[in-house]
Amino acid sequence: MTRVQATVWISSVMRSVSRQAHKLLMTICVLAPLMTATADPWARDSASADHVLAESLVQLGQRLFFDTDLSINRTQSCASCHDPARAFTDTRPNRVSAAASLGADGKSLGDRNAPSLTYAAYAPSLQEIEPGIHAGGQFWDGRADNLQQQASSPLYNPAEMALPDTSALRIRLMEKEFYQQAFSRLFSDDVFDKPDILDAAFASAIVAFQRTDLFSTFDSRYDRYLRGEIQPTLQESIGMGLFFNNGFANCSHCHQLNSLPNSAGETFSNYRYENIGLPVNRQLRESNDKGVDYVDPGFMQQGRFKVPGLRNVAVTSPYMHNGIFRELRTVLLFYNKFNTSGGTSQVNPETNEPWGEPEVDGHRDMVKLNAGVPLSTRHMDAIEAFLRMLTDQRYEHLLP
Repeated sequence: MTRVQATVWISSVMRSVSRQAHKLLMTICVLAPLMTATADPWARDSASADHVLAESLVQLGQRLFFDTDLSINRTQSCASCHDPARAFTDTRPNRVSAAASLGADGKSLGDRNAPSLTYAAYAPSLQEIEPGIHAGGQFWDGRADNLQQQASSPLYNPAEMALPDTSALRIRLMEKEFYQQAFSRLFSDDVFDKPDILDAAFASAIVAFQRTDLFSTFDSRYDRYLRGEIQPTLQESIGMGLFFNNGFANCSHCHQLNSLPNSAGETFSNYRYENIGLPVNRQLRESNDKGVDYVDPGFMQQGRFKVPGLRNVAVTSPYMHNGIFRELRTVLLFYNKFNTSGGTSQVNPETNEPWGEPEVDGHRDMVKLNAGVPLSTRHMDAIEAFLRMLTDQRYEHLLP
């Protein structure tokens, strides 16, 4: 993102802060035990104090999100892997076609694709919704129960920002007077003396920022259609019908949260964990030193990964937890292979080779994967047109 783009985008953040302050009041209540009780002039009346507190927390989170000084060699921020100009994903060129992100050292590669942070705040906390069936949480494997637990994890991951510990975070934050004042005012005067509290305070600020409209605008063509502002094209309408028809394409079996189709606020994920039999991304494994024999166990050692939301999916390539597919059409063809045979149905069009064996063969729900009917090219064209409708308005210029 250029300096001009960054300036424009940050200005839009600041316009969003006031609109979002009321949404953050509940967050403030939850975080109250971390925050200082002060006789500050803010507290002239509780309502205005809460609004100022919420706005200040968002502003702190915004500053932290873009601060490269919080990585080991001061070159990487949260925004490096979650670029707001690219729907909060990482499209920086690297030796694995952006299937995974480079760490702050410029060499380390993870083993999973950096997911978009748009609408991430809408994922519920991890919970067992049925015996043996879990939903919610953060990261592809659900290792963080909620956004609060996720927010500071990249700081200490050696393949990401690579700070050694919370003491290193304290040192970096103490370098800047803004952080000293903001953390002391928002949390407590001795917050820098308590590593666990400081880490939680950092996470709280990042979460507050992630809950703003900048991450979840609900202004795609689909949202505008639901509000009666536009009419979809014929192809989009057909794709919408196919998407929500579980007896046909079966997409919404996993990619629908609300009980009824075409509901406002839909995030297009049930947030459950599924094993769909994806093969190993060999290019990635050969580049990140894990080797082709390494097995990513996923959620509960079952090769399951969280069902991603589909908002902005048309502009957030590469796809799947391991970034193995570059094109959205390839994703549709991969699912279609479970219901077709012969011809080119069992060939990955990006490699012109067979799709490959599942990395983890067990725990696949073949009944679900085989539940649809074979899709024709026209069917997939329509579904893809509908998926393009899910692009936030500010990212429509990125549509291929």
